[in-house]
Amino acid sequence: MVDADTPLSAEADDHFHDECGVFGIFGRQDAAAIVTLGLHALQHRGQEAAGIVSYDGSQFHVERHVGLIGDTFTKQRVIDSLKGNRAIGHTRYATTGGAGIRNIQPFFAELADGGFAVAHNGNLTNAMTVQRALQKQGSIFSSTSDTETILHLVATSKERDLNARFIDAVRQVEGAFSLVALSSKKMIGCRDPLGIRPLVLGDLDGAWILASETCALDIIGARFVRDLKPGEMVIVTSKGIESIFPFEPQKPRFCIFEYVYFARPDSSVEGRNVYDVRKRIGAELAIESPVEADIVVPVPDSGTPAAIGFSQQAGIPFELGIIRNHYVGRTFISPGDSIRHMGVKLKHNANRRMIEGKRVVLVDDSIVRGTTSQKIVQMVRDAGAREVHMRIASPPTRASCFYGVDTPEKSKLLASRMTIEEMAEFIRVDSLGFLSMDGLYRAVGETSRDNEQPQFCDACFSGQYPTRLADLEGSDNVRTLSLLATGGV
Repeated sequence: MVDADTPLSAEADDHFHDECGVFGIFGRQDAAAIVTLGLHALQHRGQEAAGIVSYDGSQFHVERHVGLIGDTFTKQRVIDSLKGNRAIGHTRYATTGGAGIRNIQPFFAELADGGFAVAHNGNLTNAMTVQRALQKQGSIFSSTSDTETILHLVATSKERDLNARFIDAVRQVEGAFSLVALSSKKMIGCRDPLGIRPLVLGDLDGAWILASETCALDIIGARFVRDLKPGEMVIVTSKGIESIFPFEPQKPRFCIFEYVYFARPDSSVEGRNVYDVRKRIGAELAIESPVEADIVVPVPDSGTPAAIGFSQQAGIPFELGIIRNHYVGRTFISPGDSIRHMGVKLKHNANRRMIEGKRVVLVDDSIVRGTTSQKIVQMVRDAGAREVHMRIASPPTRASCFYGVDTPEKSKLLASRMTIEEMAEFIRVDSLGFLSMDGLYRAVGETSRDNEQPQFCDACFSGQYPTRLADLEGSDNVRTLSLLATGGV
């Protein structure tokens, strides 16, 4: 349903969505204001809602609101109400059935030894299994988010102190998680043993920062210190920072789609500049899937760096043949109105002067359902393109993600039910080419993909999931985990 409280329909925004970003700071008097700025830089990781929890030395303060950071976190809600020298925040993208104030993070609760807040990027693949066990022991859940599971595990742990209880909690969960937590005395950051989701450490004039991406450090003028290692837990107190590794070491499986689409181009993740990687992706695509054409046109904005790389490698001029309207957010139009089908044109418009009479190569990051690709291709043809070829800066997306990304069930993924030739016919292009898996791995600096032990999590392309999907065992409903309001909700 599309209404005043709902994002544009899937047809109008046919991309995967990373479901959240996290940010925390410890040891700065304007902590909540800094967190607000950090979340603003991470807005691309979630536009549905956001929350901040701060501590002022005597009590915790909580603000959670539906909407964009700049619209909801005003001076009154930040400077006046969120006092203290430490705070954590979260920005979120809602999945199906996951909207609502009760699911906005960070989650906060008064535990036996004081207040505790937690924010989560990722998805726990055994959340429902653990929740059922906790409910049998008397736990009462107030949300549909898997993140609340961590709060309950900390609260019910028999360990001696908060650090040990937190470790006890994260050892019981599976899947992807980058966590930022806050108590009256410390801030904690933790990545899952595979390091599927990003989390970085920064410093702002002696105040320690945890953030999903380096772009959130840049906006406040903070120094990037390092990425947290997979399986690492850091504890920040007034005495400094401590690092421990509470999990058995495993081979890292960082999400490769962060490089394709999720991360901001000006971020560096796992030692790689995202913009540089995307340009290399485009160059690899031009080598693997060449085409005779007059111009290379990105599907903005996600296809732009790859299109630049394609253009430079192929020697074909780069042109902004499609212009994006950056002011599209929500719409008041109801599904029943005939104008509903103009959703793509609300966001993109063809630059006819650049396109008319040309052989056009469209470069996009991925094809999910194919509905947006189909409409963009038609829009380019209507603008007078002589030929339209599409090149995709990733392999075909054939499987759902269960690690913190809002994806359709497998049956709705175009590549899961069609060959490339059938897909080309469906979206009505003269030719269609995808980047190979090895090409993607080369772009991120690997010689090729290790098919026995992949260097990254690429399950959305390969169907090889790096963890057990406990909540799906015995079920053929591959959407179940995604319908649970995940770590980004």
